Amino acid sequence: MELGTIEREIHVDASPEVVFDVVSRPEHISEWWSDEATLDDGIGELVWGERVDVQQFSVVTAEPPRLFAFRWAYPDGKFDAEAAALLVTFELTPSGTGTKLRMTESGFREMGWEAAKLEEMYNDHVTGWDHFVPRLGEYAGRLASS
Repeated sequence: MELGTIEREIHVDASPEVVFDVVSRPEHISEWWSDEATLDDGIGELVWGERVDVQQFSVVTAEPPRLFAFRWAYPDGKFDAEAAALLVTFELTPSGTGTKLRMTESGFREMGWEAAKLEEMYNDHVTGWDHFVPRLGEYAGRLASS
């Protein structure tokens, strides 16, 4: 089984500008993905539950309204510029009256996990993105229509 990259592509009934805000602004991220999100000077925090799971992330690329990428899943959940981390990229392309969103998450093999841990984390993220990417699209569509 290939455990290197997760890719998802959906059509969103919202402009690339709206979708870019939804994937890059904390007040929107917490509506479709984490319970809480913050971002300050390129470093942010994603929080699930009552701080049961806290992950820092760092913005790698922000090119509104077409590209947003960040690194996350640092060891111990804390930002470390020298450590291996997963890379999530959102590519946004105008498509009719909406946006084609292509999400990729890569870097699993580079994390240095044992085979069983690699498979577990990869499968967990596959399940997660299968749930959260459609939520992202639905949220952006509702935001655009309001």
